[in-house]
This record gives sequence, structure tokens and C-alpha cells, in this order.
Amino acid sequence: TTMAPGLIIQAVRVTKPNIPETIRRNYELMESEKTKLLIAAQKQKVVEKEAETERKKALIEAEKIAQVAEITYGQKVMEKETEKRISEIEDAAFLAREKAKADAECYTAMKIAEANKLKLTPEYLQLMKYKAIASNSKIYFGKDIPNMFMDHAGTSTKFSEGQAEELKDESWLETGEDL
Repeated sequence: TTMAPGLIIQAVRVTKPNIPETIRRNYELMESEKTKLLIAAQKQKVVEKEAETERKKALIEAEKIAQVAEITYGQKVMEKETEKRISEIEDAAFLAREKAKADAECYTAMKIAEANKLKLTPEYLQLMKYKAIASNSKIYFGKDIPNMFMDHAGTSTKFSEGQAEELKDESWLETGEDL
């Protein structure tokens, strides 16, 4: 702001223009409306920012819940798989015990059958029959009962009264010795 040489400003006078009242009021109304519009725009931006923040918070919370649910689900699946494996192991052990028990019972039954085959000879069975008859408290003798003693071939063995009494008193019946 340099001036040309030789010019000197001594005074400046500015007059304030007179604006008609209606124009001034319109201008003030327009300025207040403009201010209100700016305030409303700023409020809208603030509301949008708050809504965006809430959406982000909700999204983060939902992701967190989903991750927790996924971890919980994984733990439950692992627990079920562990329980299943434990159950399979217990079932296998039970099956092995039961099989061993059944094998032992089968072996015992086979050995008993073999022993009985050797033990239960016709002579031994006849001895047992005589012991059973001798242990009865009452034995009936006589001609009316001719088939009291039957051997396993179907032929009757007849004893006289004296022989039957001897048979009753014989001590070899109680010891189990052969005839």
C-alpha cells in the first residue's frame, strides 16, 4: 500500500448507508435461517456420527458374542468326543471282561463234561442208584414188587430178603468203593 509520490491523504470519511427497515429485517431473518440451517446440519452430522458409533459398537459386540459362542460350541464338541472315547474304551474293557468270563465258563463246562464222561461209568451210576435206594428210610420187599431194581439195560435184578438186608447194612455203600 504505497501511494504515488506527492499524494497525501488527510482524512477519510465513510458514511453509513441507511438501509430500509424491511430489507434489514429480511436480511436478519435470512441470516438467522441460515444459522439455523447450519445448526441443523451440524446436529444431523452429530446424530449420524452417534448412530455410526452405535452401529460399530453393536457390530463389535455381535462379533464378540459369536466368537464366545463358537468357543463354547467347540468346547462342548470336544467334551462330547472325549465322553464318546471314554465310553468306547469302557465298552471295550467290559466286552473283554465278559468274553474272558464266558471263555472261562465254557472251558470249565468242557472240563466238567470231560470229567463226568470219565466219572459216570455204568458201574458208578449203578452204585449211585444203590446208594440212593439204600438211603431211603423205607424199602419194600416182596413178590409184589418184582422190578424194584432195574439195571440200565432193562433187565431186572432180583434180590432175596437176606441179600437186600445185607445190601442195606453194607458199609461199602457209604464209602463209595466199587463192588
